[in-house]
Amino acid sequence: MVAFEHPHPHGPLAPTAHLELPFFDDHHRAMANRLVEWLKSQQVDESDDRLACREWVRRLGDAGWLRYCVPQVHGGALPALDSRALVILRETLAHHSPLADFAFAMQGLGSGAITLAGNPAQQARYLPAVATGHKIAAFALSEPEAGSDVASMATRALQTTEGWQLDGRKTWISNGGMADFYVVFAKTDPQAGARGISAFIVDADAPGLDTSHHIAVMAPHPLATLHFDRCSLGQDALVGSLHGGFKLAMQTLDIFRASVAAAALGMARRAFAEAVAHAKQRKMFGQTLADFQLTQARLGEMSALVDAGALLTYRAAWMRDCSIANGAGTPAYTAAAAAAKLTATENAQKVIDMALQMFGGRGVQVGNVVEHLYRDIRSLRIYEGATEVQLLILGKHALKA
Repeated sequence: MVAFEHPHPHGPLAPTAHLELPFFDDHHRAMANRLVEWLKSQQVDESDDRLACREWVRRLGDAGWLRYCVPQVHGGALPALDSRALVILRETLAHHSPLADFAFAMQGLGSGAITLAGNPAQQARYLPAVATGHKIAAFALSEPEAGSDVASMATRALQTTEGWQLDGRKTWISNGGMADFYVVFAKTDPQAGARGISAFIVDADAPGLDTSHHIAVMAPHPLATLHFDRCSLGQDALVGSLHGGFKLAMQTLDIFRASVAAAALGMARRAFAEAVAHAKQRKMFGQTLADFQLTQARLGEMSALVDAGALLTYRAAWMRDCSIANGAGTPAYTAAAAAAKLTATENAQKVIDMALQMFGGRGVQVGNVVEHLYRDIRSLRIYEGATEVQLLILGKHALKA
């Protein structure tokens, strides 16, 4: 399958009025318009998800878009990671191809811990290569029995005279089997719960690492289970402070949580655009589908759901950028990002389902845009903090207020 076709006159990637909202600055708007124009000429054969992801990483790197995943000092586009830029990039990429968004997002998430806590040597070795697409990054936190309950992870890191030894398993790892390096979280003090977790950089060719167990999912993406069997690492593999891995993982996820909402938003906008175009041209009972009041009401509901997700997403990204610029903490942002991810992903699922219903039988035909989106959106309600976790974050925040 190639990236989605553009069936209606102005294409589904035409710039929209939401960029004029006060959350964004002029450089965000200019960046968005450049990306839209670039994407119009990008069509990638996505029949093989691994080959397609490599191709998207190469193209995104060559065109300079991956530079937004790292700070300027290491070859990035902006002085620091900018949440509003990430939100615009992911929304626009997901609108064009969810796999293109996936390839971009994993470069940022996979290298995020190194950006936040890596030492100068680690940053110099990995971040410029991430920005150019010469190294593919991955983030390895989840385990078979430790998803949302991170503190129960079983992977162990034992300090040796040469460095570190890792034993255990990580699963549902995006870019697993194709990444050049993994940021892996493991217990360095098994009795300390979340306070006993540390982070390590593991190169793909590290002895004792097996990434060959690929996982097939309903919307093809490169996923794998990682097996560590006396995996040998050097002393310089530790990222950040010893036992500081849990906080580092949460900080990394926090940065990119609003961008997950943006990816869902991009998919929802695409489904909505496809539904509008279909309603205008589909003939039924001597008129078009758009002439029926029930269709108009459904489109109105979809529009409101998209806007609700968009406003919460943009607000969250704006709040983080402002708090970082002011040197303040981010507790309010954490709740705002949870609200954005919760609302944008749940609303996108509803919008895409409504769009598919409007297409009737064609909606479930393999190869149809909305059929593809229907499968792609489902995982966003689970990964990087499931809907239920976001509800808990918001509930605890409300009780502290």
